Amino acid sequence: MSVDPFVDHRSLLFTVAYEMLGSAADAEDIVQEAWLRWSAVDQATISEPRAYLVSIATRQSLNRLRSLARRREDYVGEWLPEPLLTTPDVAEDVELAESVSIAMLTVLETLTPTERAVFVLREVFDLPYDEIATAIGKSTAAVRQIAHRARNHVTARRPRVRVDPAEQRQVTEQFLAAVSGGDMQALLAVLAPDVVLVADGGGVVNAARRPITGAGAVAKLLGGLATVAPDAVVEAGPVNGAPGGRVIVGGQLDTVVSVTIEGGVITHIYAIRNPEKLIRFNDAVSLDR
Repeated sequence: MSVDPFVDHRSLLFTVAYEMLGSAADAEDIVQEAWLRWSAVDQATISEPRAYLVSIATRQSLNRLRSLARRREDYVGEWLPEPLLTTPDVAEDVELAESVSIAMLTVLETLTPTERAVFVLREVFDLPYDEIATAIGKSTAAVRQIAHRARNHVTARRPRVRVDPAEQRQVTEQFLAAVSGGDMQALLAVLAPDVVLVADGGGVVNAARRPITGAGAVAKLLGGLATVAPDAVVEAGPVNGAPGGRVIVGGQLDTVVSVTIEGGVITHIYAIRNPEKLIRFNDAVSLDR
């Protein structure tokens, strides 16, 4: 523990903000705002620094989420969260890894801002209801109702079976090798019949503007990478707490890929291509090498 509670809880604040916003850049802004407010207050009067800091981060995230709502409505094509290059310790924490997965963050997008805040604080970080009530400005009874509603909503949409990490890594690597080699049969072998591919280009780069469904259609699209971009390099690597991949074209990060696996096959593929969302990931990869 350091002498500064803000330093001790900085990682927590970032994760709360990231899970609420799906954007690492916005989460960093929230952490910076929390620091400014923490620096300006008489810290000796704060009996529970963690609760105070989480409350600031939550309120600022709620404000940012509401202001982003219209922008996301006008977003070109499908919106996906900004990917994170996570460390092995995140993958080892199964609950945390699931909560920051691209699949889970995509589900959280279907909640209202308040439901999302309550779900993250309660289900991910196990904060007491009264502490959450203070953070979002609601009664404890109201928070309990919101938590119940949000939990049911997420449960109905999240992957039903938790996948063994070794199996997840193996299937992901088989998938990436098939994409790299343009091997249609190998692709079809790892894709569920009703697999869904969601791509996010943000209107900046080419990407399917609607989800592509069905193993045949998805394999046809991905199997053509070797022809369209013969110099493309497909690498395996951690993405948001789970095995994922990245596509390098012309020496530049082109796409970050995350997958959801059930029953030994891939049911969902998330391809983040919007260059603005890849800046931090690319910087982290460069530092990691």
